[in-house]
Amino acid sequence: MATDDSDLRRHVRYQPDEKPPTVIAIGLGLQLAILSISGIVLTPAIVIRAASGTESYISWAVFAAVAISGLTTILQAVRVGRVGAGYVLLMGTSGAFIAVCVTALVEGGPAMLATLVAISALFQFSLAGRLSLFRRILTPTVAGTVVMLIPVTVMPIIFDMLKVPSEVAPAPAAPLSALATLLVSVVIALKATGSLRLWAPVIGVAVGSAVAGLFGLYNIGLVTEASWIGLPAGEWPGFDLDFGPAFWALLPAFVFVTLIGAIETIGDSVAIQRVSWRRPRAVDFRSVQGAVAADGVGNLLSGLAGTVPNTTYSSSIAVTELTGVAARSVGIVIGLVFIALAFLPKVLAVVLAIPGPVVAAYATVLMAMLFMVGLKIVVQDGGDYRKGLISGVAFWVGVGFQNGVIFPDYFSGLVGGLLQNGMTAGGLAAIFMTLFVELTEPRRSRTRVEFALSALPKLREFLGEFSSRCSWDEEMASRLDAVGEETLLTLLEKHEARAEHDHRQLLLTAHKEDGGAVLEFIASTSEDNLQDRIALLGEQTAGVLVEREVSLRLLRHFASSVLHQQYHGLDIVTVRVDAPERLQRTNNG
Repeated sequence: MATDDSDLRRHVRYQPDEKPPTVIAIGLGLQLAILSISGIVLTPAIVIRAASGTESYISWAVFAAVAISGLTTILQAVRVGRVGAGYVLLMGTSGAFIAVCVTALVEGGPAMLATLVAISALFQFSLAGRLSLFRRILTPTVAGTVVMLIPVTVMPIIFDMLKVPSEVAPAPAAPLSALATLLVSVVIALKATGSLRLWAPVIGVAVGSAVAGLFGLYNIGLVTEASWIGLPAGEWPGFDLDFGPAFWALLPAFVFVTLIGAIETIGDSVAIQRVSWRRPRAVDFRSVQGAVAADGVGNLLSGLAGTVPNTTYSSSIAVTELTGVAARSVGIVIGLVFIALAFLPKVLAVVLAIPGPVVAAYATVLMAMLFMVGLKIVVQDGGDYRKGLISGVAFWVGVGFQNGVIFPDYFSGLVGGLLQNGMTAGGLAAIFMTLFVELTEPRRSRTRVEFALSALPKLREFLGEFSSRCSWDEEMASRLDAVGEETLLTLLEKHEARAEHDHRQLLLTAHKEDGGAVLEFIASTSEDNLQDRIALLGEQTAGVLVEREVSLRLLRHFASSVLHQQYHGLDIVTVRVDAPERLQRTNNG
C-alpha cells in the first residue's frame, strides 16, 4: 500500500489549491478547450437540424451554449458559496437532452424549448440542496443503467444524419466521409498512447470533413461568410408561456433527463476528487452538491438563453489524471477560452459546417464510449445479483420501449407518450425496482437522541436491544456498544466549541445485513472526515498515543468499514460491524 500511495503522490503535480506556472495552466486550458469545443458546438447543431430548425437559430444556440459553458466551467473551478465543485470540471452541452430537445422543437419550437429547460433546471437546485435524502435511490446502478440507455435513445436520431440527398452530393460522399471519420477515430483510440488518444475524435472529424470536402459536401460557404468577430446572426427565441398540452406532456421527460444529467454530474464530481489529490481522500459530498448546483445554474442560463442544457464533461477528469495537474487555474483558463470563442463566429462556423454523415460518425464513437462508461459504473457498484437484475431488466425495458415493441397499442399514448423514450422508461424501471428493494428490506431500528455525551447511555441501551433482537452473542453486542461509543465521541470532538444552548440531535439507525450490522449516524456537520483521519492513523510514528486519536483507533479496530459522507449541514457516518464468527471464517479462509 505504501508504494501505491507514494506513486500517487508523485503523479499529482499540482493539487486544486496549488498554482502551476502560467504557461502550464494556459497550455492545458487551451488543450482541453480545443478538445471539447466540437462537442459543445455540435450537440445543439444536431438537435436543431434534426428538428429542421433554421441556420440563424443554430447560430444563436451555439453562441449561447459556448458562452454558458465557459461561465459555468469557471464557476465549477472557483466555487462561489455553495455553488461550484472547486475542481476542474469542464462544462458543455449535454447529449442526454438530444432526444427530448428535438421533440420539444418539433412540438412547440424554440420558445417552448427555452421554457422547458428553464423550469426543469429548478428541480436540479432542489436536488443539490437535498442530495443526502436520495443517497439510497440514486445509486450507481441506477446512474450507470441510465447512462447506458442514452446511446439507445440518441442513436436513431444520429443514424438519420447519415442520409444525404442525391442532389446535394454524389452517392459515395456520405458513406465514404462517415467511414473515414469512424476508422481514423477508432484506430487512433485503439493504438495511440498518451495525449494523442484524447485527440482521436477531433482528428477523425478533420479527416472525415476533408473527404467530404472532396465531394463538395463540406459547407465552406458558411465559413467564408462568417465574420471573424461579432455576435450570432440569430436572436433570442423568447419564452412560450401558453403551457399547452405539449408542454405538460414533455415537462416530466425534461425533469427526468435533468435528473439524469445531475446523476452524471455526481459521478464526474466524485471522479475528479479521486484524481486531484496526492493522498487519497474520502469524497466530499459538499463539493458534489456544489457541482450539481453549478450544473443547475448552467441549465437555467441555457433555458433563459434558449439553447440546449449543459452538463459536466468527463474529458477533464481523463486529462487531469493523465497530466497530474488539477489546479483550479486550469478550469478558469478553459472557461475564458470558451467565452472568447463564442464571439469568434468564423471559428464556430468551421465546426458548424461539418457535414451530417461526419457528425453522425463522430457521435457514434462518443456514444459507444458513453455506453461503456455506464457499464463500468454498474460493474464497479459490485456484483450483487440484485443490482445485476435491476440493471439488466431496466436496460432491456428501455430498449423495448424505445423501439416501440412493448405493447405499443397501450403504452404509446400513456402519460403523454413519455414511455416512448427508452431512457425515461428504463430509468423509471431502475428507480422503481431500487425503491422496491429498499422498501421491502427489514425495517431499520432507529432512535433520536440529543447530540451530546449525556446521550451515551440511551445509545448503549438502543444497541443492546438491537443486538438482542438479532440474537447475537455477548461478543457482538460488545462490539456494537464500542462502535456506538467511539463514533459518538469522535463526532462530538469537533463540536466542543459550539454553544451549550445549541440543542442538536443525533439520529442512529441500525439494521442487519449479510450476518453483520450496519449502523448509520446522522448529525450536524463537522469539518474533518473520519475516513481521512482513520487512514492517517497508519502513518503516525511510534510513540506516545495522542489522546484524541484513541476513539479513532478503537473504531478502526471494531468496525469492518467506515463511510463518512459530508453534506452541507449534515454528517452521515455509516459503520459496518461484522459478527465475530464471520470474521473468523474470513480469516480461516
